[in-house]
Amino acid sequence: MADPKRTDDLRVMPWWYVLIGVLLAIALGWLVLDWLLGEADRATGVDTRATLRVDAIRTGLTVVAGTGGGLALLLAARRQWLSERAQRHQEFVTTRDHSHRERIQAHTEQVATTTQQHQEEQTRIADYDATQRRVTDLFTKAVDLLGSDKAAVRLGGLYALERLAQDNAGQRQTVVAVVCAYLRMSDENEGDPDDDGATTTHEDEVRRSAQRLLTRHLHADLPDSYWPEVRLDLAGTRLVDFDASGCTLIDADFTGARLIGTTRLTGVHAEGRLTLTRATFGVAAFDGLTTSGEFVVDDAVFGGEATFDRAQFGGEVSARRARFASASFSETVFDKTVTFDRATFTDTASFRNATFHSGFSIERGTFAAYAGFRAATFEDMAFFRWTAFEGDAYFENAVFHGAVNLGRAEFHTRASFAGATMRRRPNIDHVRAAANQTHVWPAGTTAEKEDDDWIVLVDDRP
Repeated sequence: MADPKRTDDLRVMPWWYVLIGVLLAIALGWLVLDWLLGEADRATGVDTRATLRVDAIRTGLTVVAGTGGGLALLLAARRQWLSERAQRHQEFVTTRDHSHRERIQAHTEQVATTTQQHQEEQTRIADYDATQRRVTDLFTKAVDLLGSDKAAVRLGGLYALERLAQDNAGQRQTVVAVVCAYLRMSDENEGDPDDDGATTTHEDEVRRSAQRLLTRHLHADLPDSYWPEVRLDLAGTRLVDFDASGCTLIDADFTGARLIGTTRLTGVHAEGRLTLTRATFGVAAFDGLTTSGEFVVDDAVFGGEATFDRAQFGGEVSARRARFASASFSETVFDKTVTFDRATFTDTASFRNATFHSGFSIERGTFAAYAGFRAATFEDMAFFRWTAFEGDAYFENAVFHGAVNLGRAEFHTRASFAGATMRRRPNIDHVRAAANQTHVWPAGTTAEKEDDDWIVLVDDRP
């Protein structure tokens, strides 16, 4: 659209402006001629009067011509001015049209880009929906296979779930949760007690395959198959010869699990909390275990040998009321508080060369056999109050940097603190020991006879 102001500036001069100018020139010439003729008529001589009248006419015509020339110059100046204005107007119009075309082009490109983006978004949404439908279908079919009464079909379901999770990272936690739930539910439907054992054998094979499926993808050193951030919830499951050696476990929960056979968690790196509360074990190997969070085995039962040699516990360790058969914590490092209150060791227990950087407590604990704390280092408090040592107890060359409380502990067989270093005076209130055994007590303590069976420790330092 043209600019209204610009249009008014370029209006053509009306024709009557020119007519008025011509008439003004004629009128001015006529007035001048009339005046000069009047002056000429006043002359007395005839010749003089004639000459003056001719001059008057010539002068009038000159005025008319001069006025017309002036008007012509004005018109020429106006024409030049209009030409310049027209040129500027044309340049303005050209620039405006160019800008307008550029805006149209930019708008067209923007519309095209927006349209393309919209189409791409629609395509992406369609692809996503199609993928989700496909994943859902595969997931549903795989889960249906797990419900089959045939072991081979269930195995196929497990492998289908594994393949689905491997190809779809967003489904991995869901698949792991389904497999964990399968391990729980399959234990409830183990088979008919009257079967000849084939059903149980097949189910154990499926169970082992499910276990391997879980642990196979928890090795951080195998990036192609590793499923990061996956959490195991194996609470209440029955696991047979469970082997998670070298795996990375994140907030793993084995609460109430029954781990039959040999359980291997050697070299495991546990992030977050590792919960084994009320779990039952056969043989258990935790050698080289490292943890960054809590390690909880409250009320757990270790029916066979349990080894934690060279483990590194970065968080608190809680083993309240836990029951161990044979247990070994040789060269194990505990960075935070360790609690074995009311724990029971029915066979040998060794903490040889173990290091406790924080507090250690085993109040009211029971060592039914050998208890070895040889060369162990306690950098903070160590509590053995009310603990019963029914087998030999050796603290030889142990180092106690903090407070030591042995109050009301009982040593039923030999006790030896030979070479032990205690930076603070130990609390030996009512410590009792078998009278018929040879003991080596911490420096500064002696034993007095209580009766024929027991002696009582006495602090003989002033």
